[in-house]
Amino acid sequence: MLSRRLWQVVLVAVGAGAALSGCASRPRVDEAEAPTPPRQEDVGGLGDATRVYQRMGLLASAGPVPFVGSVGYLAGATPDTTLALVTLSLANRAITFARVGEVYEATYQVQLDVRQGSAVVRHTEARETVRVASFKETARGDESIIFQQVIDVPPGQYTLAYAVRDAGAGRSATQEASLVVPRLAAGALSSAIAVLEVTPRASTDSIPQIVANPRSTASFGRDTLVPVYLEGYGAGTQSLPVDVNVRGDGGSAVWSDTFSLARRGSLFSGVINVPVSKIGVGVTTLVARRRDSSDSTRVPVFVTFGDELPVATFDEMLNYLRYYTAAGRIEALRRTPAAERPAAWSAFLRETDPNPATSQHEGLRDYFTRIRVANQRFREEGMPGWTTERGMVLISLGEPDQVYEQGGADLNQRGRAQVWEYRTYRVQLVFIDQSGFGRWRMTVGSQADFRSAVARLQGQSQ
Repeated sequence: MLSRRLWQVVLVAVGAGAALSGCASRPRVDEAEAPTPPRQEDVGGLGDATRVYQRMGLLASAGPVPFVGSVGYLAGATPDTTLALVTLSLANRAITFARVGEVYEATYQVQLDVRQGSAVVRHTEARETVRVASFKETARGDESIIFQQVIDVPPGQYTLAYAVRDAGAGRSATQEASLVVPRLAAGALSSAIAVLEVTPRASTDSIPQIVANPRSTASFGRDTLVPVYLEGYGAGTQSLPVDVNVRGDGGSAVWSDTFSLARRGSLFSGVINVPVSKIGVGVTTLVARRRDSSDSTRVPVFVTFGDELPVATFDEMLNYLRYYTAAGRIEALRRTPAAERPAAWSAFLRETDPNPATSQHEGLRDYFTRIRVANQRFREEGMPGWTTERGMVLISLGEPDQVYEQGGADLNQRGRAQVWEYRTYRVQLVFIDQSGFGRWRMTVGSQADFRSAVARLQGQSQ
């Protein structure tokens, strides 16, 4: 279910320090108040995924130390105590590693202050060390470090000051958030918490055994289910019926079901397994509602194509892959029925992964890096850089071995030329700025040479 996801988890148990982060509160949800997920244009494209997580209601920073944080609330031992499960997600490359003997080490620090007005209600600090076996692991860009802390705090309104510091480089990132800690008494539901692993609790005075999913994400084609942990409180029979629905763009329902939380000791608890194939790609919102009290809770769910590809739809991803592989292969994926797309995408990843032994798909990683570079360098009027002819060549063949400029120094001169040399393919591709306004087009002969080079690269004949 969660294959090829490798992470280091740091768990700090309940203590005097308080740490809250991420979602501003665990509100009750009425149908009319249900959150509208970000529109597709907000989550599509190839920009920094940070803005996607922020729109999901998570606490996210793009830098200098990129992280994503979230919080989930569970009932404490008494009605006047609520447990807050704090989670923090980082990638290895967000912190600075140094070689120590046969391994590589990096240290990061987390500081949290929970305030009411000017008074600091709780203060906590943690210093953690991450060790990996190879230099390659230090550059991982996927979610590879999960920091967790469980704290008890009285219900109420707070302000959280949240700081994450890379001890190796002295860089830090800070955030603040307004939080409302709920009172979770009989008749209530806990927060719905996206998890990687969990052992359901049987008592409110125990510490939850959870490895949370801080980014609330699943990878299309890799993960088949999105596990969501939920608790219910109060007296009752051996099970608690809960209605669950997942809402997509505009609040429309894309999947619904009824689950029963099992009675375990003094509470109800269980895992809701949401099928990825039913909810599709993009940001959705899961809403869970008790039948007996109408109390409800929600959690965002983001199905992605990978940790660094915040693309909103299956068709959008295929559009971006136009230069990655043969057109027939992309068209076959496009014709795949919706229910079969996760399996087809998974097979595509396996067949095109240049190094299956690693947790990343280096081929797609490098490909989308070239798209970003093309967008930065080659934008033309009305066209993003990756769709221009120079962008197409860079993405398909990579950086040229050498670039020759021909023509005068006047940037507005018509007929200026660039010659891109690719020694591996034994071609020189000529681009002409025919208008003098930076609209570069390949010559007819270069177009034929380019198609031939791409065909050789893809292992196909013309």
